[in-house]
Amino acid sequence: MSSEQTPAAPESAAPVTADARPRRLTYAAALAALEGLALVVGGVWMLVLGISADPDDRQQAVTGGVTLIVLALLPLLAARGLWGLRGWSRGPAVITQIMALPVAYNLLQADSMAIPAGIALAAAAIASLVLLVNGETTRALGIRGPGRTPE
Repeated sequence: MSSEQTPAAPESAAPVTADARPRRLTYAAALAALEGLALVVGGVWMLVLGISADPDDRQQAVTGGVTLIVLALLPLLAARGLWGLRGWSRGPAVITQIMALPVAYNLLQADSMAIPAGIALAAAAIASLVLLVNGETTRALGIRGPGRTPE
């Protein structure tokens, strides 16, 4: 059988390489993974303090820790999807960043050590949003605008 008769493998079956993934998409996936890991660390920290220490309300501390760990699933799944060039992953990644902005604002309103965390979170969320709506990222994920036919 000649190479002309052999059907070519579809592009979606090709393994994802660092060359095929735009650098902006790699950065967006890394930021989403970092945010997810931060949520897991914060959740575990709240759980440990809620169980081992003497909090004002043990049930609230445990519930908050479990909630943070469950919330970490969204950015972690989005990061995995972005890394694998899955088009569905941009939605959860954008939602995560939009949810992070009010949290960053509240951290910035505090008169404590939370202000640097608010600045870092706001910077990461804005940078991620810029990376996620970039045209190169959109093309790499195979996302088309409304009314556009497949190419």
